[in-house]
Amino acid sequence: MTSVLRAHPRLRSRPRRHRAPAPRTPRAALAALTATALTALATAPAQAAPDAPSGGFDQQVLFKSAREKGYFCFRIPTIVRTPRGTLLAFAEGRVHDCGDAGDIDLVLKRSTDGGRTWGPLRVVNHGNGDTHGNPTPVVDRRTGRIVLAETYNKGRADGLSCDVPCDRTPHLQYSDDDGATWSAPRDLTPRIRPRQWNSWYATGPVHGIQLTRGRHAGRLLFGVNAESYAGHRITANHAALIHSDDGGATWRIGAVDTWPIAADGTFRQKPSEMTLLERSDGSVYVNGREQDGTDLGNRTAAVSRDGGDSFTAPFRAIPDLYTPMVQASALRLPHSSAAGGRSRTLLAAPADPDRRRTMTIRSSYDEGRTWEGVDRGARVTADWSGYSDLVAVSPRVTGLLYEGGTADARDEIRFARFTEDWLGPRRAPDPTTPDTARGARPALVLGGARPTTGPFGQALSFDGRDDAVRLPFRNSLPLGSHDFTCTLWFRYRATRGEQPLLWMGGVGSTSPQVAVVGDPAHRRLTARLTAVDGARPPATAQVSADGAHNDGGWHHLALRRTRGRLLLTVDGTATTTAADVPGSVSRTSVFGVHLGQRPDGRAQFTGALAGVRVYRRALTDSELARVRGTDAPVAGPLVLGLPLDRVSGGGPD
Repeated sequence: MTSVLRAHPRLRSRPRRHRAPAPRTPRAALAALTATALTALATAPAQAAPDAPSGGFDQQVLFKSAREKGYFCFRIPTIVRTPRGTLLAFAEGRVHDCGDAGDIDLVLKRSTDGGRTWGPLRVVNHGNGDTHGNPTPVVDRRTGRIVLAETYNKGRADGLSCDVPCDRTPHLQYSDDDGATWSAPRDLTPRIRPRQWNSWYATGPVHGIQLTRGRHAGRLLFGVNAESYAGHRITANHAALIHSDDGGATWRIGAVDTWPIAADGTFRQKPSEMTLLERSDGSVYVNGREQDGTDLGNRTAAVSRDGGDSFTAPFRAIPDLYTPMVQASALRLPHSSAAGGRSRTLLAAPADPDRRRTMTIRSSYDEGRTWEGVDRGARVTADWSGYSDLVAVSPRVTGLLYEGGTADARDEIRFARFTEDWLGPRRAPDPTTPDTARGARPALVLGGARPTTGPFGQALSFDGRDDAVRLPFRNSLPLGSHDFTCTLWFRYRATRGEQPLLWMGGVGSTSPQVAVVGDPAHRRLTARLTAVDGARPPATAQVSADGAHNDGGWHHLALRRTRGRLLLTVDGTATTTAADVPGSVSRTSVFGVHLGQRPDGRAQFTGALAGVRVYRRALTDSELARVRGTDAPVAGPLVLGLPLDRVSGGGPD
C-alpha cells in the first residue's frame, strides 16, 4: 500500500463566468509586483487597531446552537482577515440536526474592530434542503477579493451520513466588498474533481493561503481530500492542493498524494482536512488529520517546494503529536518576540489523544518540523472542543475560532483572542534520565519527579500531580504484534484513583495500547492490552492480580505476552493469566510511552518506580527471577531500559 505521489496533469482551460480581472503583465514582473504588494498589505493596519485583550486572553461565543436564526447547531468554523482588517468568521448552519449530511447553509459574521464585536449572522449560501458546507476562504491581498470554496451534496432528513459513494461537488463564490455581499456560486467540478474521485470529496475545511515568496507569489492555494470507489468498495484516498494564479478565476489541481486501500480494507494513511502555511523559505507546510490508517498518529504532514504543484515526499504521520482524530489549524506568527528572534508557528487542536476536548495551542520554533509537547502548550479550555481556525488579527493579537462546549464540542463556536505573552516564552529543556536501550535518547522527566531510594540504588518518585517520565518517540519503541515483556519495580500507598505505572501507545477503549496500572479501590493490579488485527475492530484483553500492593513497600511486576496468553506476575510468586487478542498494540493511533501518567494526563501516579524495562520477547521464569533478585541484565532485544537512578539537566523556565 505505497503512496502514489504526483503532480496532477493540467486540465484543458474552459471559459468561466465570474472571472476576476487578471493583470496582463509577464509572469516575472507580476511575481515581483505581487511580492511587493503582499508585503505591504501584510503589515497594513486594521480599520480599527485591535486592542490586546486584558491579561493576554479573552473569548466570546460567536455561534450558539439552537439560539440563533433557528439553526439546530453550528459547526466547521473558519476565519480570515481581509486587507482592510475585517474579520470574516464562517460556519455551517445546520438546520434540523447536527448531522454532516442534512440541510446545511453557509453562514457568516463580520468584525471590523479586531474581533471585539461582531455583526449579525448572514447567510452566504442557502442549502435549501441540501448540504452546502466545508467553507474554505482564501484572501487575495492584491485585489482584496475573498474567494470561498465549498462542497455540496444531496441533503437528507434522517440525521445519517451521506451514502457511500457520496456524490460531492466543489463550488466557489467570491466577495469584493469585505464579505458584505457574495457572488452566485459556480460549480468547479470539471476543473478540480477528477472522475475517479467519485466516493468522497471535501474542500478544506480551514482557510487557504496566498503565497508571498518566489515565482509563485500571489498564488491562491487550498487543500482538498477525496476517495475513489470501484467494485463496490472504496479503493483509494487522495490528498491534493488546489491553486489559482489569476485571483480565483481558474483553478487547477497541483500536488496529489494517493494512498491505495487494500482489499481487506486496510490502508496506511488518509490525509484530510489540511491546514496550510507558507514557511520563511517559500515552501508550503501542510498538516492534516489522519484517521484509521495503519501508520501511527492522528496528525500527518507533507511539504511542497514548488508552490503547491507537487509534494516533495508522501505524507508522513507524526506519531507523538497528541490529538484526537480532528481537523486542526496552523499559523506562522507574522511577528514573534518570545522565540528569541526565531519564527514561532502555532497549532490549535484538542490535546486529549482520545476525545475531542482540551483545546490547546502548541508551538513550533522550526516552522512545523518539530512541535513542543502537549504539556508545554497553552490551554484555551478544558471543555469539549473540536474543529478550529487561527487568524493573525494584528501583529500583537492572534485569533482562534473553535468549536467548544461544556457538554458537547458542538454546543458553541467561540472566538478567542490572545497575545504571544499569554502563550508564554520558549521553555528550557526538561531534565532527563538515561535510557539504556540501543540508540535511545534520554527520557524526559516532567513536573519535577525526584530521586529516592530504590530496591537497587536510586529510584524516581512521583507526586501524583504532574510528575511523569516520557520517552521521545523512536521507531524501535512500538511493539506491534510481537511477544513482549514489561518488568518494573513500584512502591505506593495511594488508596484511590487509577495509578498508572507504565503506559505504551494510545488511550481510550479503542486505541492500541499496553497499560499497567494500580487499582487500589478494587484491590488489584491490572494490565490491559488493546490490539488491532487487519481491518477488524480493536479488541482488548485484560489480566489482573489480586491485591493492590499499596503497602508502601517495593514490589516487582512483570507482564508477558506469549503464545496467545497474557501473564501477570507479582513478586515472582503469583502469576495470573488471560487469553490474549491478536494484532498490533501500536497501530492506528497516537503513540507515546509514559511512566507515572496516562497519555491524556487524566491520571497520575503517586509513589515511586525503578528498573523499568521492556523486551521484544517473552522472558523465561528464570530470567525474570534474575532480574527481580539481582537486577541482572538479560539478553535483548531491549525496547527500553530505564533504571530511573538519576536525573540530570534541565533549567529554569
